[in-house]
Amino acid sequence: MVDSGKTVIVTYGMGNLGSVKNMLKKIGCEAVITADPGKIESADRLILPGVGSFDRGMKNIKESGFLEILGQKVLEERTPILGICLGMQLLTEGSEEGITRGLGWISAKTVRFSFNGSPLPLKIPHMGWNFVRPARKSRLIDNIGDRPRFYFVHSYHVVCNNPDDIVLICNYGGEFACAVQHNNIMGVQFHPEKSHRFGLQLLRNFSEM
Repeated sequence: MVDSGKTVIVTYGMGNLGSVKNMLKKIGCEAVITADPGKIESADRLILPGVGSFDRGMKNIKESGFLEILGQKVLEERTPILGICLGMQLLTEGSEEGITRGLGWISAKTVRFSFNGSPLPLKIPHMGWNFVRPARKSRLIDNIGDRPRFYFVHSYHVVCNNPDDIVLICNYGGEFACAVQHNNIMGVQFHPEKSHRFGLQLLRNFSEM
């Protein structure tokens, strides 16, 4: 069983949140899916999943009514937050996919894959299983196992201004950051809820924070 504190999965109308909740349930972590500012305010941990476009994601968050309390929890109270896929990209300053400013909680930008000059016939989006390697130590990847691999579906990836924020690296036409952490703010580009035992361990690590 993991820590009994309250885990809140923040919904803003984008993503299959049920899969994340079910994966957490497997490790004994009961999570709540909500957009209610009051429930977000009482959270011990926050998860921000998402799939879809960057601008639409930010628009939905701004119109949701919980942006202020979310910022208070993350930036002032230092509540652990995990962004998943689009959720990770929204933590950055902005994306080449759109024109809307991101949350800016990670000093990074989100860029589209570009394979100019690569001899490999790589497709966009990057889709499927890929091995990753650690860039530094982090509680998020404790006991993740040898040769960890995760399931990806994305056309954009995060470029960190501070290399110390990079936790995991993947290679797809070149290396890119697939997990980041700056203090209590964490993000993963892959889908841990679809990544079997590796994803289960990562979510267990986060749920024990």
